[in-house]
Amino acid sequence: MPHTSATTITLQTFVFSNASLYAIIRHLEHNNNECGADLISFLKNLITRAGEMCLKEHNNLKISDVEFKNPKDLVTITDKKVEAFIIREITSRYPDHDILGEETGRSGSSSRFLWIIDPIDGTISFFHGQPFYAVSIALEKDGELILGAVYAPVLGQLFHGEKGKGAFLNDVPIHVSDTKVLMDAVMATGFACLRDGLTHNNLIYFNTIVPKLRDIRRYGSAAIDLCYVACGKLDGFWEMNLNLYDIAAGVLIVKEAAGKVSDFLGCNEFPEKGIVAANPDLHSQLTDMLG
Repeated sequence: MPHTSATTITLQTFVFSNASLYAIIRHLEHNNNECGADLISFLKNLITRAGEMCLKEHNNLKISDVEFKNPKDLVTITDKKVEAFIIREITSRYPDHDILGEETGRSGSSSRFLWIIDPIDGTISFFHGQPFYAVSIALEKDGELILGAVYAPVLGQLFHGEKGKGAFLNDVPIHVSDTKVLMDAVMATGFACLRDGLTHNNLIYFNTIVPKLRDIRRYGSAAIDLCYVACGKLDGFWEMNLNLYDIAAGVLIVKEAAGKVSDFLGCNEFPEKGIVAANPDLHSQLTDMLG
């Protein structure tokens, strides 16, 4: 057996220890980049650029740029361009991450990370030249929402939230309202159910709830509705027949603004069984009527 000196063993241990330390540092840097300031900066920059695309594209939008998913539900060429841009940027920066987009569906199924994209939430408002539409991007890690942003470019409103770190409107912290009774509340809802021709729809709930409120709003974008709950512009929101990409970013932002989100029965099967978002005092009052 070759002779091994104590000096050689010590040197080998030193090399091994430094290699291990380097690996640990790289691992920590990787994790920090996934969930820290760099990722938030990337997301805010990305969603702002996507919103600027919407503004620019709208000026050149033609009727021939519109397709119909059904007689009431439309998609524009801008929806597709913006989603393609967002996916391209995410893939370039995070090639191992999975992506779920409204227009392109899901790509990948092996990553711990899933980006959830709605390129234009409120396409009908976008098409008709109204301001209430937004780009919505969220990020899940191991099935849990950790980051989300919603940008309404015409309104100049950029909402974002990070799990455990709070929610913000144009970088100013936001919080749900402190309204305690329905008669003092202004809420919002939507009618994706009617657009899809469902016989079980929101009208029965609408007729029950609205007489008990101060007023109701209909913005046409669930992403904006949720963010307005988060910052107290609305006291509550409910809707049915939505998809994950409609609500993912907004849900995180509401929760980080100290709001509550559930399905119509007060459980966590949203949006499949409807979605309710409100401040804690009004949330149970809403679910009592919806359940």
